[in-house]
Amino acid sequence: MGIQNIAIATNPEARKVFLRHLIDDVQALQQMLDEELFESGITRIGAEQEFCLVNSFYKPSRNNLRVLETIGDRHFTTELARYNLEINLDPVELKAGAIDGMAAQLKEMLEKADRGAALHGEKVVLAGILPSIDYRCVQLDYLTPRDRYRALDTMLKNLRGGEFELNISGVDELIIKHRNILFEACNTSFQMHYQVNPAEFVQKYNWAQAIAGPVLSVCTNSPLLIGRQLWAETRIPLFQQSIDTRSIGFHMRERQQRVTFGNKWISVPTDVYKSDIARHTILFSTDIEKSSLQVLREGGIPKLRALMLHNGTVYKWNRPCYGVSGGVPHLRIENRYLPSGPTQADEMANMAFWAGLMHGMPERYSEIEKMMPFEHAKENFQKAAMWGIGSIMWWEGEHIAAKRLVTDKLIPIADEGLAKAGVPEEERFRWLSIVLRRTASYHTGSRWMLGSFRKLRKDLSRDEACTALTAILYKRQQSGEVVSKWKTAETKELEGIRMRYEIAGNAMTTDLITVQEHDLADMVQRIMSWRNIRHLPVEDNDGRLLGLITKAGLTAWLQANPDQPFATAADVMQRDPLTISAGMEIEAALDLMERNNLSCLPVVTEGLLAGLITDKDAAKIRSRHRLISDNEDNDTTPEG
Repeated sequence: MGIQNIAIATNPEARKVFLRHLIDDVQALQQMLDEELFESGITRIGAEQEFCLVNSFYKPSRNNLRVLETIGDRHFTTELARYNLEINLDPVELKAGAIDGMAAQLKEMLEKADRGAALHGEKVVLAGILPSIDYRCVQLDYLTPRDRYRALDTMLKNLRGGEFELNISGVDELIIKHRNILFEACNTSFQMHYQVNPAEFVQKYNWAQAIAGPVLSVCTNSPLLIGRQLWAETRIPLFQQSIDTRSIGFHMRERQQRVTFGNKWISVPTDVYKSDIARHTILFSTDIEKSSLQVLREGGIPKLRALMLHNGTVYKWNRPCYGVSGGVPHLRIENRYLPSGPTQADEMANMAFWAGLMHGMPERYSEIEKMMPFEHAKENFQKAAMWGIGSIMWWEGEHIAAKRLVTDKLIPIADEGLAKAGVPEEERFRWLSIVLRRTASYHTGSRWMLGSFRKLRKDLSRDEACTALTAILYKRQQSGEVVSKWKTAETKELEGIRMRYEIAGNAMTTDLITVQEHDLADMVQRIMSWRNIRHLPVEDNDGRLLGLITKAGLTAWLQANPDQPFATAADVMQRDPLTISAGMEIEAALDLMERNNLSCLPVVTEGLLAGLITDKDAAKIRSRHRLISDNEDNDTTPEG
């Protein structure tokens, strides 16, 4: 999706022309392979660093374009959401100093991003999924205002033919419908590239698939989404479901998602491209002046623009990539499944681990398809995403703990691979030891984040804990220590950190007890007593709010009507109570409560009850906001 001049592929004539170029590109790719035109004998690595921008209250920013302009560096580019940017690191040859050099450039680029963000009162945070993301951040006004992102949203919605759905279950559940692709933008990755000799592409690509599960298991960093504890690497199901164009009506057919691990080992380099063209409709077209086959006939090297554009809309976790550098074509494998963070050093250690594994593939694995059924590789990947370092892998005919597989088998292979590339022992140890300590201590980014979130939740609301976790995550990243050395976050670390409620969705209580209109009023009274609650919503079977019962109102009604044992919730409830949306500014919501002398304000989303804000919530929010305001006043120095 890096191509700027694109159009939604709806015009029949333009679509036919583009498809012709797409077919030609596949043929041209095969011809270049047959004629051995590809660069060989050299291995380069590269990376793309996606990162988040947060405001002074550690909530997602909307200023990526301003920060990008301030940074003013060609290595930086936009991402889907207005709180994300991406750094494209320079590719380097895998040899002595390669990992150290890439780490130095990453540090330099992130420091430049820090300086640019600071000029706008913002901060850079590395996180697979930013903990403080809330429902507001997945609305269309958070979409980066670029034509290609609008086009992607429009086309995927049209293919879906309805709302997107998320259904992810872990310790908690997240079941939600949404109308755009912004949930996909919650994912932030550290994408890695490995250049492959064409003759080895099939073996190396299949090997990349085989090691994906074990590698992911010790690199997870994304266990939370909107305050729900889900998978160890929630990015995996989130990305798959957030842009799933398959409708429910096709549930009996085996249709592949556009985000996929794949379904079989490949046997020729063009297998992946051919499968994707056969299975996935084109989303976009672009103007292409000359056929790639004609370019070849004229002695040139084609850019395969049609194939690359289509390839950019099918999201393999291990994606084959074609590129041209200095007029010479090459093939790469892009690792897309690893998360951003939790630190720069952890990311570069992941890079060393993966690149070493790719380069050090033992000869006995060159025909991995004879050693391991593809389903086991896919199952390993799914297990790693769900359970992380606690998962059990299938490897060489036995089930083995991911932790032991990595420490006993894979890290030695990675070390040998880096040594084979000429990386000296000191450099190898510097990076691989980070992965080894993280694995041996059972202390991945996901484990730290879950432990910290659970501890913070003892004292804070869900949204407060998510925001606090983001703030402490930022502090930890600034410390320079890798995640294996991080202690569990504590509330006392929040001293001096400003957190502010901005919308009703951040402040509302969502763990609700409700009743239905035909439930007995006596039962309603008992539930309120048992649960020690003062407000009880009445809803129908579809979750639509019908009314609200307050403890004071119920008590008064029962006292006035003592001889009605079969009175129902419908008899005692306040019908059509005043409601607000989850996206309403919190100060406006609190003012509304005060003006109408309300002790409770239901929050409704698309007609369905989403939460409640009570007078106790309001008092707490007002107190916090006054404290922030007082601190800001005290920080102001009069002129002169």
